[in-house]
Amino acid sequence: MILPENIVIVEDEVITQRYLQDILSQHKVHVSGCFDNASDTLEGLKGIECDMILMDINIKGPVDGIQLAKIILETHTLPVIFITAHNDDATLEELLELAPYGFIGKPFSSKEILVTLRIAYKRYLIHTEASKVVPSNDQVATDIVINEYYTYSQTSSLLYYDGEAIKLNKKQSMLLEILSKNVNTTVAYETIILHLWEDNNISDSALRTLVYSIRKLLPDLPIVSHSKIGYSLQATR
Repeated sequence: MILPENIVIVEDEVITQRYLQDILSQHKVHVSGCFDNASDTLEGLKGIECDMILMDINIKGPVDGIQLAKIILETHTLPVIFITAHNDDATLEELLELAPYGFIGKPFSSKEILVTLRIAYKRYLIHTEASKVVPSNDQVATDIVINEYYTYSQTSSLLYYDGEAIKLNKKQSMLLEILSKNVNTTVAYETIILHLWEDNNISDSALRTLVYSIRKLLPDLPIVSHSKIGYSLQATR
């Protein structure tokens, strides 16, 4: 799994800053900025490359890491991973409101950092790709016409056959959602697996079984297999 190219560290402990920089440099990840307070971080983000932020909750100044993340996310679409020695319920509840891509408790090991970064960044890439919507006449289409029988509604996230909604289980619905949003485009196995299970350790057979269940239920739905690559939903209209 890949790592982000440029990471910004927001941490007020110099020893922890250096430890993180050492871990990242060993894996050829560029630390494009290292800050210990909110104002310097916000100013620094204006002129540096950033693919991910490692954010300590307790930083210098009146604005803590959680408040700083809220400010950043108002104008930037970036994955934020929080680092903290505090794991009390109140802190965790406040963190969950931001739907962070990861959480690392202190003290931590280099392995914990790398595993969390890889999973978080992959999730970020998958979510970014899955959020793309097929444009139609320069407008976002709410309904995708697959053929004369099937239509997928992006508004209701439902597949319709001849005007009637088809009952699917959660995983089947999630698979059709990502295939429909990328209609006529091959979606990689790894992309689909992480979108459905958010776990790269799920075997390919689980995905094949899921696709088989849909084909058995809807044999005329044009889901196409692309050997060693992925699947696509082919619209004919």
